[in-house]
Amino acid sequence: MKNILHLSDPNVYARYVHAPELHPLVAVIHYDEVSPVRTSLNRYGVYGLFIQRNFPKNLTYGMKMFEAADGSIIAVEPGQIGGKEDDGEDLFISGWALLFSPQLLRGTDLEDRIKDYPFFSYFATETLKMEPSEWGRISQLLTQLRHELQENEDSPALRAVVLGYLRLILEYCKRIYLRQLAKEDNSSSDILKRFHGLLRTYYLDGRQMDLGVPSVQYFAERLAYSPRYLGDVVHKSTGGTAIGYIHSFVIEQGKNLLMNGHNINETAHLLGFEYPHHFTRLFKKETGITPTEFLGK
Repeated sequence: MKNILHLSDPNVYARYVHAPELHPLVAVIHYDEVSPVRTSLNRYGVYGLFIQRNFPKNLTYGMKMFEAADGSIIAVEPGQIGGKEDDGEDLFISGWALLFSPQLLRGTDLEDRIKDYPFFSYFATETLKMEPSEWGRISQLLTQLRHELQENEDSPALRAVVLGYLRLILEYCKRIYLRQLAKEDNSSSDILKRFHGLLRTYYLDGRQMDLGVPSVQYFAERLAYSPRYLGDVVHKSTGGTAIGYIHSFVIEQGKNLLMNGHNINETAHLLGFEYPHHFTRLFKKETGITPTEFLGK
């Protein structure tokens, strides 16, 4: 099993990088002040925004390897795993990390609205690329938020102020996300994004518990296309098949469940497989190894 840092609350990461603990439910970390730091592969029990001028190479995000653009933002949410295992190298990083607990949102409007920020999804694989002016504004907001946390004791009034800063920072992130989205092709890529959104919602809503692992037919009907046309769109955009896209998504979800402590039988059930060996067979087909071998890596 990989060496994973369990971020059950924001200050687990603050302690890891030797940053001050400012609030039980929020951590605002200025990397410029705590560098050099060591990388970590994190299991998130919190929301996080990593706002950095430079990122480590070969990061894992949603169980996939990717390179993050400099001057951008990576967003994570509870249940995800990402980062990079400590390889013993000290890194000088410039930027910020903002981590906050779901408990901070409980009973507020932001608890419901957090679903309106799609950039937290594993599968929004593009980082949020900031303009220089956005870097300055977001950095200023984080500086002001940190001052509030440093100068005031925890109270309902302070939490209201913190939530106000969070809303504003998240709206900046959403604006960047929408700007990037608008630059992309509006034909086949739009259909693929809607297909992916429906696929993600299928599992977020727990439909697999009644309907099982989703089919191409299910999504084609909801997109008002024939399965053949949807398959052609997916092939044009990705080079693969629609059912392959679904299976890849499902197996990535499965990896996350396994890494979060679920056994193979539980994982198969949570993904909508009728029998565990069906999950094992698909896992081996998609990854080249069995779930047991994956856990033993």
